[in-house]
Amino acid sequence: MRKPLVAAFFALVIAGAGVAPAVAAPASAPAAQAPATQASAARSSAVRAPAVQAVTYAGTVALSNCSGSVIRMPGSADSDPALVLSNGHCLETGFPDPGEVIVGQTSTRSFTLLNSAGTGVATLRANKVAYSTMTDTDITIYQLTRTYAQIRSSYGISALTLSDAHPTAGTAIKVVSGYWKRTYSCNVDGFVYRLKEGGWTWKDSVRYTSACNTIGGTSGSPVIDNATGKVVAVNNTGNEDGGRCTVNNPCEVDASGNVTVRQGINYAEETYQIVPCFGAGNQLDLNATGCVLPKP
Repeated sequence: MRKPLVAAFFALVIAGAGVAPAVAAPASAPAAQAPATQASAARSSAVRAPAVQAVTYAGTVALSNCSGSVIRMPGSADSDPALVLSNGHCLETGFPDPGEVIVGQTSTRSFTLLNSAGTGVATLRANKVAYSTMTDTDITIYQLTRTYAQIRSSYGISALTLSDAHPTAGTAIKVVSGYWKRTYSCNVDGFVYRLKEGGWTWKDSVRYTSACNTIGGTSGSPVIDNATGKVVAVNNTGNEDGGRCTVNNPCEVDASGNVTVRQGINYAEETYQIVPCFGAGNQLDLNATGCVLPKP
């Protein structure tokens, strides 16, 4: 689990990471007086290339010991109370036990809201934990005291939208950490039938390609699809030491029970299944059609 680590801090300093905001790479300028055939080829290539959304820190948040983001559902209204997404294991009252689901718990937790450059521009505050669990998935969703419209009016920052579709293998993604102000770029390598870590088991987890070498403090970071700009998962763990199914050393278990350990590989939990569980007014309804999140 990606809690802050002293070693991770020194690794970050040595690497010099986190000094620039994350943005989509600009297209290279064409060479002066390029031959017509090269220019035509460049234009043809540009037409075929998929659109890429700029991914910045805007809408991400820093928690006391984790990362997170202000999120909205595809059907959320501007007048709805805003929500913040992080990990279940980032809950301020401690890790939920296996099988435990927390709903409607009072909270006054604060979050530092970041702008596109990664600068903190405001302190947002929760009034409750709408939902938290480490069973099947690893999420905490806070309800804030402000609406989306109030946040955008005051700070010019919009929430990130959750995708309502299952992510796709091979998709180019970014993991954006508000805690470290650092962005990781890689691809969805595949999906894990069961990911086991200590006493917890998560279903259909996202496995990154190796370039997303997330560290302590990145827990709860939104995983953003480069092409759509939507959140498709929430970063949560990685196998640090090559251990087998222990804390900080999750293992993959397939449908036949075969165990695979991938040291140095990191993972996230899908978020599309959250969308059907929040209805009008961003209110949680675990009995709604299509909602498969664990119930208390």
